[in-house]
Amino acid sequence: MPPLNTIDAARYVGLSKPTLERFRLTGEGPSYCKLGGAVRYRMADLDAWLESRLTRSTSEVLQ
Repeated sequence: MPPLNTIDAARYVGLSKPTLERFRLTGEGPSYCKLGGAVRYRMADLDAWLESRLTRSTSEVLQ
């Protein structure tokens, strides 16, 4: 599957485009690449990012 643009990547992970863009700026989001100036996301990186954010309890604190 070809890399996704920001809109499709945001839809895939269940976020808005502006939220994913903000996460890209702050470093909180998934890994991405720039191809000819265009930001693209690989599905494997989106899946890995989602996996890294799994929690079992609302009392778990991210460190």
